[in-house]
Amino acid sequence: MIIDARTLPSNKTIRADVCIVGAGIAGITVAREFIGKEFKVCLLESGGLEPDRATQSLYWGENVGLPYYELDTARGCAFGGSSHRWSVELGDNRIGVRLRPLDAIDFEERDWLPHSGWPFDKSYLDPFYERAHSVCRIGPYTYEVEDWEDPEITPKLPFVSERMKTAIFQFGPRDPFFNDYREEIGRAENISAYVFANAVEMETDTAAQTVSHIHAACLEGNRFRVSAKLYILALGGIDTPRLLLLSNKKQRDGIGNQNDLVGRFFMEHLHFYSGFYLPDRPDTYNETALYRIHKTKSVPIMAKLTLSENTLRNERLANYCVSILPRVRPDNLPLQADQSEGAKARRLLRSVMVDGRLPDDFTGQLKDVAANLGGVATAVRKNALRRCGRFLHKQKKVIVYQLDQMTEQIPNPDSRVSLSDECDALGRRRVRLDWKLSPLDIRSVMRAQEIMDEEVRSSGLGSLQIDLRDENDIPKIVGGWHHMGTTRIHTDPKKGVVDENCRVHDTSNLYIAGPSLFPTGGYANPVLTAVALAIRLADHIKGIMG
Repeated sequence: MIIDARTLPSNKTIRADVCIVGAGIAGITVAREFIGKEFKVCLLESGGLEPDRATQSLYWGENVGLPYYELDTARGCAFGGSSHRWSVELGDNRIGVRLRPLDAIDFEERDWLPHSGWPFDKSYLDPFYERAHSVCRIGPYTYEVEDWEDPEITPKLPFVSERMKTAIFQFGPRDPFFNDYREEIGRAENISAYVFANAVEMETDTAAQTVSHIHAACLEGNRFRVSAKLYILALGGIDTPRLLLLSNKKQRDGIGNQNDLVGRFFMEHLHFYSGFYLPDRPDTYNETALYRIHKTKSVPIMAKLTLSENTLRNERLANYCVSILPRVRPDNLPLQADQSEGAKARRLLRSVMVDGRLPDDFTGQLKDVAANLGGVATAVRKNALRRCGRFLHKQKKVIVYQLDQMTEQIPNPDSRVSLSDECDALGRRRVRLDWKLSPLDIRSVMRAQEIMDEEVRSSGLGSLQIDLRDENDIPKIVGGWHHMGTTRIHTDPKKGVVDENCRVHDTSNLYIAGPSLFPTGGYANPVLTAVALAIRLADHIKGIMG
């Protein structure tokens, strides 16, 4: 059943066998695996069934590192978690998310990539990936290009060497997580799901080796606690370390933080536009159909370009992929990404209209808008032109392909989540995010673009316009709301927060689910891997509970 925690009397104690904190993608996946089992499950969700402004405000925080999204916009606070943020149009009035497992090399300890290495390889996780496909409602568990391309209609680009390759992504719908799965959990007799229930602290025994209770609170003022045998945190890459750090009455630095690792190694995928692919072939738009969203075997898919495993090893690079997006280039439109004051002003106006929220220094920025009205109009025109490649292609306009990078971030212990001095409405210290990149991150992307240019030229496919040529000139990177690495998995407690079974080191009954476990993040969206790991964790817990 689903219960509004605001109706609970203050100081009530809820008893269960397993308590899951967070009803996002990972938490829902774990809970579904427990439906019908012979033990009682309590599921706590800070938001309601739909997002609301008051609860979302609990996610406000401070960005002190690389410019990033406002933190209250970077996570979804409602039953279904980040699925409320998925926004890819799949056709047939469906919205979803791109999905792909990590590559085999992503699990390896790579001597050129500091702090890399998982406690198991990809082949071990393959059975869980296959089950994750069912949870995410996507096609068969295969990502071989030959299983998806049609050589006559959607062929892969014909590179003459093996340095570049084509990677397939499948797309899954968002609805199951906040509709169908919510109804399943609501019908489950052994699961009680509490909405508007905010975990504020974990209480441990004197030795801080066992969690005894989780204290929760509602914005309306009532507080309660949950007593369980096992606890699973599934709050994402920002709020999972936050709760661990907040729970510091018995361990001064927080639960699981005896080696100062909780919150460190925050990773995002580097999302940014930089450069263009300039084709030589006259019918490239039709020949690149595989690289746009389309259906094959009734499954929405899309291909991207990436580097082969041998190339990554030989060049000692982080993993990398890029979308090629058709754009129109009139004679008077420069290729470079528009960073004009008019473009910045246009983005400001759009953010206010879409998000309904005023940014910092809005008055000063509004003056910039007024001073750049002509630039705003030009920026709007340029943005519209970039979006209509398919249509203007039919009018014999010149087609180029903008490069949309999505690349792996190298693990960095100085990139971290910590606590600020400001408190939220429940008295919890807010989050401070210090997102850091290294010159090696940018250098890796620069070399990847050089290799792509070499391969495009040698294959007679055209050339690249490369705009990124200085590793110290970091482009406008926005990330993908992919918060990874802050409670990383490792068999050695000096190198990770949780062990190979996702149990917090030195804490007997506390487990973690979600992308905060990732030691490295590859380039693929973390959803499919987070679901696979959640299924694996659920199997482990079912074994413990008998």
